Amino acid sequence: MKDLIKTVNNLPLIVKLLLCIPVLEIFYSICRVVNGVANKSVLWIIIGILTIVPGAVFMWLVDLICVLLNGHAFGLG
Repeated sequence: MKDLIKTVNNLPLIVKLLLCIPVLEIFYSICRVVNGVANKSVLWIIIGILTIVPGAVFMWLVDLICVLLNGHAFGLG
């Protein structure tokens, strides 16, 4: 599971930016759930689940800013 997160972090910047589009934002939400399961963190599992549908309204903007500033989506660094 950690290999998935490493692979996502190694994607080119343009692909990461495309994944921040509101419809494709679900991919980063699923990655947050996978990251929470891999790290055995209940908090990240809950955050990932909450950002899949209702949180996708605002998380695409947060992820876009994080990708531009940090090079990775929120919580996946």
